[in-house]
Amino acid sequence: MSERPFYVTTPIYYVNDLPHLGHAYTTIACDVLARYKRMRGHDVFFLTGVDEHGQKIERKAVAEGHSPKEYVDRITAAFQDLWRELDISNDGFIRTTDAEHVRVVQQVFQKMYDAGDVYLGSYEGWYCTPCEAFFPEGQLKEGKCPDCGRPVEWLKEESYFFKLSKYGEPLLRHIEANPGFIQPASRRHEMVNFIKSGLEDLCVSRTTFTWGIPVPFAAGHVVYVWLDALVNYLTATGYADDPEQFARFWPADVHVMGKEIVRFHSVIWPAVLMSLGLPLPKCVFGHGWWTVEGEKMSKSKGNVIKPKEYADEFGVDALRYFVLREVPFGQDGDFSRMSFIYRVNADLANDLGNLLSRTTAMINKFADGVIPAPGEWAQMDRAIPELAGEAIEKAAAAFDRLDFQEGLAQVFRLVGAANKYVDEAAPWALARTDEGRRRLGTVLYNLAESLRIASVALSPVLTRKAEEICMQLGLEGKPSDAGWDATRWGGTVPGTQVRRGEPVFPRFDTKAEGKSAEASADKPADRQADKPADEHAAKPADGPLPSEPDFIGIEDFARVDLRVATILEAQRVSGSDKLVKIQVDLGQERRQIVAGIARHYSPEELVGKQVVVVANLKPAKLRGEISDGMLLAASTTGDPTELSVLTLDRSISPGSKVK
Repeated sequence: MSERPFYVTTPIYYVNDLPHLGHAYTTIACDVLARYKRMRGHDVFFLTGVDEHGQKIERKAVAEGHSPKEYVDRITAAFQDLWRELDISNDGFIRTTDAEHVRVVQQVFQKMYDAGDVYLGSYEGWYCTPCEAFFPEGQLKEGKCPDCGRPVEWLKEESYFFKLSKYGEPLLRHIEANPGFIQPASRRHEMVNFIKSGLEDLCVSRTTFTWGIPVPFAAGHVVYVWLDALVNYLTATGYADDPEQFARFWPADVHVMGKEIVRFHSVIWPAVLMSLGLPLPKCVFGHGWWTVEGEKMSKSKGNVIKPKEYADEFGVDALRYFVLREVPFGQDGDFSRMSFIYRVNADLANDLGNLLSRTTAMINKFADGVIPAPGEWAQMDRAIPELAGEAIEKAAAAFDRLDFQEGLAQVFRLVGAANKYVDEAAPWALARTDEGRRRLGTVLYNLAESLRIASVALSPVLTRKAEEICMQLGLEGKPSDAGWDATRWGGTVPGTQVRRGEPVFPRFDTKAEGKSAEASADKPADRQADKPADEHAAKPADGPLPSEPDFIGIEDFARVDLRVATILEAQRVSGSDKLVKIQVDLGQERRQIVAGIARHYSPEELVGKQVVVVANLKPAKLRGEISDGMLLAASTTGDPTELSVLTLDRSISPGSKVK
């Protein structure tokens, strides 16, 4: 095969419970990367699967009255069903109970033993059953598991040990020579410090339960579940019986996982590979965690996000887009139903969907439903292809480094520019004059071509709607099949008949959502949880007049220092499509405020406005910028996509108190 190989993996998920948002997040990210790499001409092998062994599984199965195999079969089926629902395009799905995997794990264990890296001893120490991990006394936090915070138990049993301590220095040398090996950089620093603190030999067999892979030369011993699990990456690529495939795909290009298991993949796994004499994976990437309205997801709190429910209600593409667009991949993120709806409405419905609707409507009205050939060009017309080329180049670079948020932001730069282009070029006005009609074809072609390019670039994420966009533009086939080269300008053929259809992304009713949230809130503070985290502008809540306990006294209102401010300067905050950094004159001082209004006002529009700000709000840092105050804005519908900054109807001295 001539295509360049690319091997990407999720971790194999532990089947102690049904899949949740965290599992979907990792798998969607890997799927998008795999789809993108296929479009770039790579021969991709995308692996996911499940980890079905271990003491925790055995205990849970017994507690529910099942055999371990019956239990794992049921949970594994739920993972496979969800991946089909979310359009996951994995090339392989591995189960640690697969006969081939059992054979490979036993071969690996034997080879490590023969190399002198595994020896018999006895283990006495702390073990966390939920994490299936051993911890030295010094790593415990308040006597509990340092990873999950649950109680640990003292174990004493005969065990085989892997000489992990032998590989500390080689690991440090490898990490220093390959700075991209552990990503992001914060994870790399954590792992370097962990290794430097001293590695202890690892217990790699157990004798107190039977649900695992037997050690080939020691009756009564089963292989430690984490060693069993990590070897899956070798099994799936033909380590035991397909040397040609194994040579093609190993080492893995990237292992993707939640940050809590980076240690296993960047310390234990590389040491095992060194023992086997195999090259190390090129990259281990640990992404962040999702909280739900500021709280950790947990069954006891009843706030576990079920991906299937969101996919069923809002569409698969909306879920895939949100999880990769909302927060930088690698950082923690917060999930709320309202922020989900706001993002879908603003980006997918208002920006992308509306651009398609406007474009096809104007082509129908002004060009008899046929995409016209370009005619005369004005300077603003030439700017669109230039921006498209720049944005797509930056999007590709971002996807290559797993910066999905930035990659999507770059594609939506093109979408936003095309929407602005409609307003500035005003095709409806061009159609009224002979001179305008000579340029009208250029404008309509540029809009259709911008949409085509965006749909191709978004197709790894929008697995269904990108194709629908192309269909409405009159294009045949799946945009992903065209390959990444199809993002070059000029692919739309003039004369193509558009097929205008229903909105590809319907808007969701945020006002009804807001009232529902109010009705179910247990306390007034809960109503603040649905505000987007980086939107530093106050908005009044919709709903009925508050009941008596929610009223405030005049003394409470007097604590809020509202002042008139004149905006002196404004600029967008780098890396954010929501935030604007403004410098304001407060009479006796000049301050910087960061406000989430970039989608509603250009920086140029803001300069000179007199606005109302909260002057005594505690300073906050947003995207690395200090915001010393808060700009007041209003939304009559409770929808932040329809926002207006509060301004004065006549000039007044900056710093004047609002009361």
